[in-house]
Amino acid sequence: MSADPSTYRIPVADLRAFVAAVFRATGSAEGEARIVSDHLVDANLAGHESHGVIRVSKYVDWHAKGMVIANQHAVVVRETMCSAVIDGQFGYGQVIGREAMDLAIAKARRSGFYAAAIRNAGHLGRIGAWAEQVAEAGLASVHFVNTSGFGILVAPHGGTDRRLSANPIAASAPGPDGAPLVLDISTSAIAEGKIQVAKNHGELLPPGCTIDSEGHPTRDPLAFYGPPVGALLPMGGHKGYGLSIFCEVFAGALSGGQTTNPTNATAGRLVNNMLSLVFDAEAFCGAAAFKAEIARLAAWVKASPPVVPGGEVLLPGEIERRTRARLGRDGIPLDVVTRRQIAESVRTLAVALPPGFAA
Repeated sequence: MSADPSTYRIPVADLRAFVAAVFRATGSAEGEARIVSDHLVDANLAGHESHGVIRVSKYVDWHAKGMVIANQHAVVVRETMCSAVIDGQFGYGQVIGREAMDLAIAKARRSGFYAAAIRNAGHLGRIGAWAEQVAEAGLASVHFVNTSGFGILVAPHGGTDRRLSANPIAASAPGPDGAPLVLDISTSAIAEGKIQVAKNHGELLPPGCTIDSEGHPTRDPLAFYGPPVGALLPMGGHKGYGLSIFCEVFAGALSGGQTTNPTNATAGRLVNNMLSLVFDAEAFCGAAAFKAEIARLAAWVKASPPVVPGGEVLLPGEIERRTRARLGRDGIPLDVVTRRQIAESVRTLAVALPPGFAA
């Protein structure tokens, strides 16, 4: 790891062990602690720092306040041959999401298609992880997510204050050479976690992502957090706004978990709802033909002459795979503010910080 505290890098195995120890200390069983830790560290490995271990301090705080409950599991409350409504019982979303995808994968293999509607899950983390889980099982999927009122961050297109959550969408399919195609995007111009990362790093935000409390464009992370608070903008104006509305429709209304509104009974805690549609290509065009057509598409797209000499056209998911390889080798960088936040959040727990972590 680096001797410079501003560029501190921690080996992946050490970070996994430390984060798992944190959740064991807050009451999670061994399996749950490992699942939550692996999900957060994997987000860092994929280059999505906003959904990685920067969330540890928030999760510890939410657990202490009863906003997320340890050792809960996915409960099927309504089911047909091709669909289920799953209640997360306010448990860690990393556990609920995995269990729901295990069910959807098994059922889709039997029926060719399965729709899993999750409600009342804790923060589901990086939604691309659930798309990856499905693709690694040889299936295709699309996922819509909302919150029920806690994570109101985004102004509607043409509006000036917060009315919607970041409402991510993910999709996946088995890709060429065994590497899955994975799309993982927020319908907001930027994820809130990335604003927190920029604040911790002392950096400006990209243009066109946020507005201040008066609706004026700003690149200052502090103007977003206020007081008074600003708002995120939808990705691509009316296009991202339209997608966000349908995240509310599919994830919130259809699941029974409710659309985003501060008057909801669950608005006092971060509750995620997700609709996952899982497809087994064998029931449609045939698995072999599906994979062959994806490989054909990939070859055609990647053959486009790059804009930058010596560059290349990348497929969805390729950047994350390359980032995983690099950070798995070099260690995961953690800025000093993130480390201090985590160290403070575990101060009262019987957890030893990794060497040099608090420097």
